[in-house]
Amino acid sequence: MKGLLIYELKEIERNRSFIDRLISAAKTHGLELSVINDHSSIPEADFIFFRARNPRLSKQLEQRGIPMFNRAEVNVIANDKLKAIQLVQLLGIAAVPTKTIQSITDISEYPIVLKTVDGYGGTQVELVQTKEDATVFLEQHESQTIIAQTYIETNATDVRVFMLGEEVVGAVKRIGAENSFKSNFTLGGTVEKYLLNEQQVADVQKIAKALKSDYIGIDFLLLPDGNWLFNEIEDPVGARSYFATTGQDIAIPIMNYINKKLTEKECAD
Repeated sequence: MKGLLIYELKEIERNRSFIDRLISAAKTHGLELSVINDHSSIPEADFIFFRARNPRLSKQLEQRGIPMFNRAEVNVIANDKLKAIQLVQLLGIAAVPTKTIQSITDISEYPIVLKTVDGYGGTQVELVQTKEDATVFLEQHESQTIIAQTYIETNATDVRVFMLGEEVVGAVKRIGAENSFKSNFTLGGTVEKYLLNEQQVADVQKIAKALKSDYIGIDFLLLPDGNWLFNEIEDPVGARSYFATTGQDIAIPIMNYINKKLTEKECAD
């Protein structure tokens, strides 16, 4: 079977090592995986592993009726922070208090965290301390939807959970770089392995089941008392922190999962 691995052009070289490992893992199942950027003409294939932040294209490709990992709606929700928050709140899972911001008058207290709904990787998110700082952020992103989140002291610590279907593959605790409230590993933070308790496993499984997702990351703020608050869903999710804490190649279980799903579909057909 021939599959397409779709990335944004700028992300292909940055993720070359992971792409090569995915291609190698696919070969062990007799699957041929080719990488292509999301602004190219997309050829026909037997399945697609969609790794771009491009909900519109994902929806178009899903209409071809071939297996998509993840399905388009996952890409839509994961790349809109407000939609992700709303979904998780409907599931009864505690989330960071969030509201949309139309103007500076919608902000009543500082400090507060301002984000665009479609930013990622620690970009387009700022902890603002004053009305003046908030005004600058709003002006810089005036064409985008902006949300405000209550600033919660976590010592720049969060948890990212890696999911394949409804199975927890692993989790990492991320601690932000000095003098930063952002916990992103790629921004200089540190990571360590994290073990979920029963309630945390139930939370992430409930989210994955509702999304009908394949491979995603789910991020939670980790509070000083050990509880957590949902923050974001990542699709596509990077796995550098997973490898750093486990030394294991997540490409292998990913392709095992995809092969199993393709085999089950063939049997059903």
